[in-house]
Amino acid sequence: MTLTRLFSLCLAALAPLMLAACGAEADPDGASSEPLPIVAPPAGTTWAQKVVATEKGGYLVGNPDAPLKLIEYGSLTCPACARFSEEATKPLMETYVNSGRVSFEFRSFVIHGPIDLALTRLIGCSAPEAAMPLAEQVWANLGPIQQRAFANESALNDLAKFPENERFVRFGELTGLYEFFAARGISADQARACMADFASLEKISKISESYGTEDKIESTPTFVLNGNKIEGSSWAELEPRLQRAGAR
Repeated sequence: MTLTRLFSLCLAALAPLMLAACGAEADPDGASSEPLPIVAPPAGTTWAQKVVATEKGGYLVGNPDAPLKLIEYGSLTCPACARFSEEATKPLMETYVNSGRVSFEFRSFVIHGPIDLALTRLIGCSAPEAAMPLAEQVWANLGPIQQRAFANESALNDLAKFPENERFVRFGELTGLYEFFAARGISADQARACMADFASLEKISKISESYGTEDKIESTPTFVLNGNKIEGSSWAELEPRLQRAGAR
């Protein structure tokens, strides 16, 4: 999807942003008869501190060689993703990622047009290790972000009149995103520079499109463990799958 088409979307229709989690395909458990061994992190660190950006546009946290590779396809404006973040972040990182047995990669699926694209660009506006804490802050404040973002829908719709390389800079101003991220370590000047980087925005959009066309992701959050989609979207459903696969 081109960025021009993104801004041709009816932003008013996106205002509720209430996409619900949808069941993913069932797949074999891949249960392990024995617990997997713990893998020690580099001296003086924890695996949860190790974060790299991936070729698929995600952020991989933990041991890159972990035997269990968990991927979340999530939207930064998805209420179900926000619930998962609240429930899962602490136990997932402290118990599973820090064991070295599980790596976690978050891929931001741009399914709600400009707001998703802008947020995805801004959580990546600093070092990779800042991306997930910023995403968690977005989810924790999702209601106020949405309310501010769509407070002036007519002005947002008028952004299509601006040159492509100016639309997202203005979008950040209208939606209050610069103030939100400035309070969390991304200065307004830094955020504007990121939003003016049209090539990066296009790259995010194209990679995200591939999640649907190539990876066959249809809803958020969708979880993939070692290449297999997992049925369920909550931590209560996901944790037993990790344990059955040997992370126990």
